[in-house]
Amino acid sequence: MADYKPKTFEVHGKIEGRIKSGPTTGIYQSTAFEHETAEDIENILSQRKFGYTYSRINNPNLTAFEEKMNLLEKGIGAISLSSGMAAVSAALLSILKTGDEFISGKSLFSGTYSLFTDLFVRFGIKPVFVNSTDIKEIENAVTKKTKLIFVETIGNPRCDVPDLKKISEIAKQAGIPLVLDNTLATPYLFSAKDFGADIIVHSASKYINGSGNAVGGVIIDTGSFEFRNNEKFDDFEKFKKYGALAYLAKTRRQVHTNLGTCLSAQNAFLLSLGLETLSLRMKQHCDNAKALAGFLENHKKVKKVSYSGLKTSEYHETAKSQFYDNFGGLLTFELESKEKAFKFIDNRTFLRNLPNLGDAKSLIVHPASTIYIDFDNDTKEMLGVNDRMIRVSVGIEDSEDIIREFEKILEKI
Repeated sequence: MADYKPKTFEVHGKIEGRIKSGPTTGIYQSTAFEHETAEDIENILSQRKFGYTYSRINNPNLTAFEEKMNLLEKGIGAISLSSGMAAVSAALLSILKTGDEFISGKSLFSGTYSLFTDLFVRFGIKPVFVNSTDIKEIENAVTKKTKLIFVETIGNPRCDVPDLKKISEIAKQAGIPLVLDNTLATPYLFSAKDFGADIIVHSASKYINGSGNAVGGVIIDTGSFEFRNNEKFDDFEKFKKYGALAYLAKTRRQVHTNLGTCLSAQNAFLLSLGLETLSLRMKQHCDNAKALAGFLENHKKVKKVSYSGLKTSEYHETAKSQFYDNFGGLLTFELESKEKAFKFIDNRTFLRNLPNLGDAKSLIVHPASTIYIDFDNDTKEMLGVNDRMIRVSVGIEDSEDIIREFEKILEKI
């Protein structure tokens, strides 16, 4: 394949030898797919030929989206799913079983933390939480039962940035995969495979989509971890016949298809459409967030700003080495109290108050009373959340207008 740049892949997907049954235009809103002969369906289901039978298993729109994400993350294959949470669930359940342990960073999206603590533990899978920016703590957490390490490229909402090259070295030393949630960075900011990620997951509902009109997730296998002929992962034995694609085959056939976490054709179409402008949007998100963070850091009513693009951030040097001069579109800031935070939100003009991120529009939310409302104060603190905090997903509006909006609101509180 010719050495095309990421922006070209975002628009076109696969260029040479394009899959004609997986276009980026048109929506295949069909439950199942008809074939001329009984042998055709048998060959597809037995993996002897590529094709479509039932949309719970695959669909041309899903293929088109998977193809693009795989190219952008430099993988060997991808699986699209119904949501980011479905992607995290399937990615890990394909590897973990009763009696296993895994290491997870403490800086987590609330849904991921709930998945690990409410559901996984019921099936005898133990999460071990660590500070993902403390390399020594991660090293000390590894035991013979540890099957993987899971971290977020940029913590949500703590906005911390772990040293992923060092974490990947710990994983390799232990003979386990590094599973990385690359939602906040996207392939635009961060080349996860180059820093040692083995399995990559995204909530594609966020920056990948970019318009807040579709929910979806995706798993990409970078091909850098060998699950076959590995005593630690003996339940991959029956999938050895798929060669290097063993992990993807196990995840798709054993977990994804059986749980029914299928992405709809409509949402796959919208996610593919969103990808066409990913680089353009992410550059604007990053530039705007950096400008806003600088303004907030110098405002007398703002007590704290968390954004790795600020030179005062303890994560700045790590972020700079991984993301270069782009630091993402998400930041948090703290006011004097919860009452002040609520008053700020209630005095907004064009800012949207809703619990999503990665939209073209600037979004704000009070995490402690919304996304993390079910957790006690100790858990909130562990996850990097407090009552004074407001999370901002900085949009792609004009940066001067965004700053003026924040300035006007701060004058009123």
